[in-house]
This record gives sequence, structure tokens and C-alpha cells, in this order.
Amino acid sequence: QVYLRESGGGSVQPGDSLRLSCAVSGAVIYIRTMGWYRQAPGKERELVANITSDGTTTYADSVKGRFTISRDRARSTLYLKMDNLKAEDTAVYTCFRDSPGRAFWGRGTQVTVSS
Repeated sequence: QVYLRESGGGSVQPGDSLRLSCAVSGAVIYIRTMGWYRQAPGKERELVANITSDGTTTYADSVKGRFTISRDRARSTLYLKMDNLKAEDTAVYTCFRDSPGRAFWGRGTQVTVSS
């Protein structure tokens, strides 16, 4: 069974940084696309960033230049470094891992950006 567990969320002020982690067990992280979605109250879920098996990264326009997705094979962990956070980044962030016919999801971690 594949398990994904996020950590690193919290409450910060505008301009601060956070690094989210997604620890994966039961699967190899670099042979499938992995990424991060977020959902704010009253809004649709948004794909924030993903990284393919060959390392190609994609970002939502709203986070380009501020967020960086990466992975650590040895730690079997996916990361999302978030810099210059804005109030509109407030959301629950959830990591995922694609697999044939389905995707695996974590439970999410809350990020709140407020002054």
C-alpha cells in the first residue's frame, strides 16, 4: 500500500517562507509524476506544481518564481519550497503520486498567510 504524509504547514506572515514535505512509503517516488494541489475555502482545487519521472517541473502561473518543487530519492520525500508567501496562498496543500489507473493522495497540510 502507498502512503503519503504531508508536513511543514503553518501560519506565517506575508513575505515569509515555508517548506512542505510529503513523505512517501510503499512506492518509489521518481518513476511517476508527483505534485502538489491546493484548495482554499470556496475555491476550486488548483494544481500548484508537479514533477515528472524525468524531472520536468510545471508550476501554476500564480506561483512561478516563488515556489520550487523538488524530491529526494534517498528520503523518499517530495518537497515544495514556498517563498514570498502571499495571503492568496492560504489553502490546504495536498501531495499526490500518479500510478497506472489512479493516484495516491495525502491528507493535506494547512498553510495560512496572514498579517
